[in-house]
Amino acid sequence: MKNVRQMLAGKDIHGILSVPPQATVYQALQILAEKNVGALLVMEGVQLVGIFSERDYARKVILMGKTSAGTPVSEIMTRKLICVPPTVTVDECLGLMTEKRIRHLPVLDGEKVLGILSIGDLVHEKIADQQFTIDQLEHYIHQIPAAMNPH
Repeated sequence: MKNVRQMLAGKDIHGILSVPPQATVYQALQILAEKNVGALLVMEGVQLVGIFSERDYARKVILMGKTSAGTPVSEIMTRKLICVPPTVTVDECLGLMTEKRIRHLPVLDGEKVLGILSIGDLVHEKIADQQFTIDQLEHYIHQIPAAMNPH
């Protein structure tokens, strides 16, 4: 099974999708739509200060009567972050996300931000890993009769 570093290397989106804290919610939503992602890291230079997600938008802008164009991301972003190092496994990430009820995990190597993984990224990887195991078992099973036949 892959670790987080290997998963990030194989993602379609390379680099770090982020916005500064002073960006408006509208600007962040434009990036989410353009890149077809559900969350952005909020970065002050190279420092990770929060995460902005569709969930933040739904719960902290619309329901609170704020406007997308007039609200900075810093006002509604999630500040209490749960992050993982690049050495953790897919299963460890899935367990953490389930326990903490989160959908996105920033990946940090010390203080350096390497990227972000979504629950979808992890489930996709888990399915691919299971399919590989199934394929290997099927291949093994089909080889047994041939090996047992002396002719």
